[in-house]
Amino acid sequence: MTWRHFAAAAAIVSLAVAAASPVCAQTKKAAASAGAASTSSAASSASAASAAGAAIYAERFRTVCAACHGVDGRSDMPGTPVLAGQHSLYAITQLFLFREGRRKNEAMIAVAKQMTDTDLRGFSDFIGTLPPVAAPLPAAPLDSARMNKAEVLAKEYKCVFCHGTDLAGGQGVPRIGGQKEDYVRGTLQGFKSGDRPGYTRAMTEALSQVPPDDLALLAYYVANLTGK
Repeated sequence: MTWRHFAAAAAIVSLAVAAASPVCAQTKKAAASAGAASTSSAASSASAASAAGAAIYAERFRTVCAACHGVDGRSDMPGTPVLAGQHSLYAITQLFLFREGRRKNEAMIAVAKQMTDTDLRGFSDFIGTLPPVAAPLPAAPLDSARMNKAEVLAKEYKCVFCHGTDLAGGQGVPRIGGQKEDYVRGTLQGFKSGDRPGYTRAMTEALSQVPPDDLALLAYYVANLTGK
């Protein structure tokens, strides 16, 4: 072995020893800690930004939406759907359909036309945080005979297959239990006639052969199915 080869081998051994030394281990530990701190800081920043965005859309909901839909997502305005307890994925789909003019409601189209994609996400995410709100007590006693008959129809027409036996839905399937009767009735009629668009043809196909009287019974059942 020449002196040059010996010097090179010694340098390699020296580097190996240094890597195993406490000083090198501490350096690696410090670097790992710094990386973890950086990741934690980034996560904290993202969380803070998310909270700030949520607060912005909570306020915008109160100023833009609450006049019709109520601060808590349930208003007394006829024909205005309950948003309380609705799923964010379903909400963003409907806002998109309004923005594109595919759903017919002049007031909602006018509002949604001004929304960016970020707005669609922000509003729908906020709607998804609204807890379900119980419907006010009906003026007349609940008709148990109608409810029982409609429950059979809900199974026969496979309403519960997608919306669940409690009609709470999930993800892109809307919560319909406790929804307003007049709104549900109009929506079912719209799907049956094809006037109400959906992101699939499932509802139109499911309701195409359902008699009008059964639609009315289903609307009554949906509106009064709460607490399950």
